[in-house]
Amino acid sequence: MSVQISAPDLVPARPSLALLVDCDVDTRGVYAEYMRRAAWEVEEAVDGPEALAKAIARLPEVVVTETRLAGISGYDLCRLLRRDSATHEIPVVVVTAAVHKNDVTRAEEAGADAVLIKPCPPEDVLAAVRVLVAHGQELRTRSVAIRSKLANELERSAALLERSRQSTRKLMLSHAQFRRDTATPPVTPPILICPQCDQPLLYRRSHIGGVSERHLEQWDYFECGGGCGTFQYRERTRKLRKVS
Repeated sequence: MSVQISAPDLVPARPSLALLVDCDVDTRGVYAEYMRRAAWEVEEAVDGPEALAKAIARLPEVVVTETRLAGISGYDLCRLLRRDSATHEIPVVVVTAAVHKNDVTRAEEAGADAVLIKPCPPEDVLAAVRVLVAHGQELRTRSVAIRSKLANELERSAALLERSRQSTRKLMLSHAQFRRDTATPPVTPPILICPQCDQPLLYRRSHIGGVSERHLEQWDYFECGGGCGTFQYRERTRKLRKVS
């Protein structure tokens, strides 16, 4: 391949590392020199196993690979990079001489972010790399913003939940305070006669309850001196009923 190399006008804001993988030394050399002139740091690999080892060890900004590699094909290299937690987000550009649609689909299914067909000039490779890296940075920035927003929402939800728990606890304590049995109720129990034997009912206790302190209810309990049983008197309805 014979390509005239000229440095592009635009360069990365900081030196970024690109891993170039190709068994053809000339092609790899052309791409490497072009990217170095564009202020990229370049790591080279001649086959699949070497590329995988360097990708895991150095975590490049992008991987540019041929499909026809010794040891591990470019397709399998993509799959392995996608499976590793340290490398699964690294953009991968596949540059291949295969022109069949199935080969392009195979590369995309393996995890390639972009597929370029040889002969492919180095400026096209660099253009694809820039798009993918910029897109990756945008996604990472957006991901950080989303995680920050989610953390704030979780913190807010936790605060609201704690506030709700405190309110529930106060309400339970409030209910515990006014729901009680007592022998000295707020309203003096009336004098009642047993509806079965006409003997006076003997007052025993009262139960205080209701939905709130402002809406209390009082139930008075009596026993019949003649042995007829226990009776309940509800203060609000003024009704007497036998309970045992």
